[in-house]
Amino acid sequence: MTFLDMLRAAERQNASMLCVGLDPEPTRFPAHYSGDAGKIYDFCAAIVDATFDLVSAFKPQIAYFAAHRAEAQLERLIAHMRRVAPQVPVILDAKRGDIGSTAAQYAKEAFERYGADAVTLSPFMGFDSLEPYLRYHGKGAFLLCRTSNPGGDDLQSQRLASVEGSPLLYEHIARLAHEHWNLNGQLGLVVGATYPAELERVRALAPTLPLLIPGVGAQGGDALATVRAAWRGAPGVDGQVCETLAPIIVNSSRAILYASSGADFAQAARLEAIRTRDLLQAARPLVCLVP
Repeated sequence: MTFLDMLRAAERQNASMLCVGLDPEPTRFPAHYSGDAGKIYDFCAAIVDATFDLVSAFKPQIAYFAAHRAEAQLERLIAHMRRVAPQVPVILDAKRGDIGSTAAQYAKEAFERYGADAVTLSPFMGFDSLEPYLRYHGKGAFLLCRTSNPGGDDLQSQRLASVEGSPLLYEHIARLAHEHWNLNGQLGLVVGATYPAELERVRALAPTLPLLIPGVGAQGGDALATVRAAWRGAPGVDGQVCETLAPIIVNSSRAILYASSGADFAQAARLEAIRTRDLLQAARPLVCLVP
């Protein structure tokens, strides 16, 4: 199955648009693990075991592993995901962006060493920095477009006078990803939940691309506004139930990982994941919205 096939299947099977981000910070672990970087695998594996039937994807953030010399634990974790939840795709949050020869090594790291199904990338260096990832047919690549951090305005909201129509930079990236760059249907976009108006604009420019949406939870993004801005559906086989036209993957990390600082952390994570998943599902429009 391709990444997109896996994503759609997990979304249907688990009735979920929720992605659990795995950003392990040992100082925030429950007391019996607290401060011990050697327990990153144990902590994350417990979260995976508690939530895999509630999510459409998992998103480990590579920096949280590499900073603690825990790359081997990340390999073990992804292997564990394959055993307990082979139907749930893994998005490696790496935000790589470099020239072709180096990009080829980063692509090998993401897809061969770690076995991820998709990876996050920076498109700043242009298509030749993305192309090595697209050689891995069936894998996905999410391009940073309109990010959830306030500093994103420094570049992403600048107008490109030299481009026809003078789009904002993030609009130009959305168009390129939807049209010229998406050679094998492998691309998606990263758009923050903290900017619902821009999220709606990206969806209009890229109506069929999957959107990875961080910022719900600890960053304060509004789940209702997020889903209503990004979700598009068409009538299903019975003409009434809406089916997703282009997946949206709404990420929550800290709010789920650290729902409890006690021994019940995994159960608390599950309860928070259920709450967030159900909130997102309930936010879908009652009528089908087509592009």
